[in-house]
Amino acid sequence: MKLKTLLMGAVAAMAIAPVAHAERGTDGDVKIIYWQAPSILNPYLSGGTKDIEASSLVVEPLARFNEKGELVPYLVDEIPTVENGGVSADLTSITWKLKEGILWSDGTPVTSADVKFTADYCMAPDGGCAQSAKFDNVESIETPDERTIIVKFDSPKPVPYAAFVGGQSPVIQAAQFKDCLGAKAQECTAANFGPIGTGPFVVTDFKPNDVITMEANENYRDPAKPAFATLTFKGGGDAASAGRAVMETGEFDYAWNLQLAPEVIAQMAEGGKGTPISGFGTLVERIEMNMTDPSADLPEGERATAKHPHPILSDLRVRKALSMAIDRTLLVEIGYGQAGRPTCNLVPAPEMFASPNTDCIAQDVEGAKALLDEAGWMVGANGVREKDGKKFKLLYQTSTNAVRQDFQALIKQWWSDIGVETELKNIDGSVFFGGDPASPDTFQKFYADVEMYANNFDGTDPEQYLGQYTCEKAPRPETQWQGENVNRYCDPAYDELVAELGKTGEISKRAEIAKKLNEMITKESMTIVPLVDRGRVSAHSNSLGGVVLNTWDSELWNVADWYRIK
Repeated sequence: MKLKTLLMGAVAAMAIAPVAHAERGTDGDVKIIYWQAPSILNPYLSGGTKDIEASSLVVEPLARFNEKGELVPYLVDEIPTVENGGVSADLTSITWKLKEGILWSDGTPVTSADVKFTADYCMAPDGGCAQSAKFDNVESIETPDERTIIVKFDSPKPVPYAAFVGGQSPVIQAAQFKDCLGAKAQECTAANFGPIGTGPFVVTDFKPNDVITMEANENYRDPAKPAFATLTFKGGGDAASAGRAVMETGEFDYAWNLQLAPEVIAQMAEGGKGTPISGFGTLVERIEMNMTDPSADLPEGERATAKHPHPILSDLRVRKALSMAIDRTLLVEIGYGQAGRPTCNLVPAPEMFASPNTDCIAQDVEGAKALLDEAGWMVGANGVREKDGKKFKLLYQTSTNAVRQDFQALIKQWWSDIGVETELKNIDGSVFFGGDPASPDTFQKFYADVEMYANNFDGTDPEQYLGQYTCEKAPRPETQWQGENVNRYCDPAYDELVAELGKTGEISKRAEIAKKLNEMITKESMTIVPLVDRGRVSAHSNSLGGVVLNTWDSELWNVADWYRIK
């Protein structure tokens, strides 16, 4: 089966939620809490989920994915396909047609020039676009009229739904960002903190790493939506306090990412004010191994860059030993219960793209010790391994969260059992996932030896996600420390296979290539050490209607349909 035919079956008509309110703004205020606070409202300058999802309330893509992983139109009337003429027969272009009459929140019309500008913005040299993989293979963009956008690719693109699709790749206003191209992108604070958008809400005040206040967009395309006149987005705290604020005290209406032990969530639900919701997608908690030297002794600009390989982790045997020492089944039991599954894959779903590899599941402490012996790391007098006068010591960082700190403690002990000394560091999630190029504590800058976090990708096809680990996607000073290839993995064979995936249409062949790419960065190189395939767990108040959990796009994807149950 050709992929273009399969995709026709995946394209769905926009589902219209039942209208539960007669006019915009009649349901007062809705309160959302994300314990990882947004630090910017421009998803092109941050790979942090909390920034991308907060932004999705304001800026929107041409199309996105619904709760079933199906493509649905947002700023366009239909999804382009080969069958309807929107995708060229040779698969080298896709033509989008904007809805008629779409307005920015400032009342000006959205045009094809805005869409083209968005691509120019992300593809600009020295811009450090966090979503650059979305624009891979884009050769040019033509705008023959104010509503038509023709995206041309440098080779056949069997899956052309990346740029301007999903919450990670929204359209931004050319007039607002025109002076923010390239290296100037980070300097446009007003635009980055208060983007003009097409979404249901408009930013009225943004306090980074704290609170965002919004009001209904008076120019939103559906005159009956949103039901809420205002929105309060609180950031910070921890997952436990966020869960309690919805399910026990009823202070908030929606709490995101309740990364808590299952018994804790169950106890909170007994409070009677709210309901937990969950679903599996592609969210994987993993450890990233730094392939470069993060030592503070190196000059700034060379630290954690390809100029200096990691003095310990560059050895595959070492990385493999660290993975073998981990008991993933116990991590799931302690951290997630039924909302987690041990995994060896970076891409755990959809099933057709998931590698059958399970080699990492069983803990093997003795095997790990033997590998370290083979690598020349011998146990010293104090139980810590040494080689050539250097101690085997690692700095292990992650964001501040009870489950993650439990994982750190367990993994530190398992690594101690094989002779590794580990220093633990946890960083506030607002900073860790914030993407500030001036901060030494972002997950992209990676000034540590290993780090742990989770993320996922828009939609059901992993091409762009796997494409983030090509050599050029490594964060470095010249990219403003943006890029998802945080461990600076670089293998020309991997890059070639990513390019082949981009040109492959047969679904079975795509699945074969995706599985191989996954195994190259996990099983074969172990630069990424997957731990847990995590279910998404959030909660909403019992008085909040219209919520549909979506694990394939922004969790706030349908906030325009939310309403107050009366």
